[in-house]
Amino acid sequence: MSESEPRAGTLRDPAHRVSPKARQLWMLESLIGFVLLVGGAVVVARVVGGSGWGWVPGWLSADSWLLPVGVGVVATPFLVAEPFVRFAVHRWELSGDVVYARSGFLTREWVFVPVSRIQTVDKAQGWLERLFGLATLEIRTASHAGSSTIKGLEYGVAAGLADQLARRAEDLRDDAT
Repeated sequence: MSESEPRAGTLRDPAHRVSPKARQLWMLESLIGFVLLVGGAVVVARVVGGSGWGWVPGWLSADSWLLPVGVGVVATPFLVAEPFVRFAVHRWELSGDVVYARSGFLTREWVFVPVSRIQTVDKAQGWLERLFGLATLEIRTASHAGSSTIKGLEYGVAAGLADQLARRAEDLRDDAT
């Protein structure tokens, strides 16, 4: 066995990366979440610090400014690392009659979807994705797990892949009858 061949029992990486623009999208989404989280901590700190609630410990109401600082310190590594880790992990491949996708940030998910099991293929585009020219491909099967998604695809790639999967699934259904 050569070094380039995967060992038995290991999963190889799917062949295609998502769009490099996905990093920018995920950075913007993380930044929005960070601002909302720290902003919420500032609001809570002002309410706790200025109200003198009897049930709040004195040290907390006196040093309420520590709450947003602590939230910011804890959340900053996630803000910085998440887009790059997600880009390194998120991959996809259409191989033969199987869609293979890997995703995750804190936890990893490997998904194999047989084309013959596909019921619907949709592409979705939120307003932030539209801003970057990206889309999410949603593959639905009758599985109890529901749908599988591939996020961060260029819109044209997602549209082409959706069309290709729909045609392949239809061809396989026609062959089975």
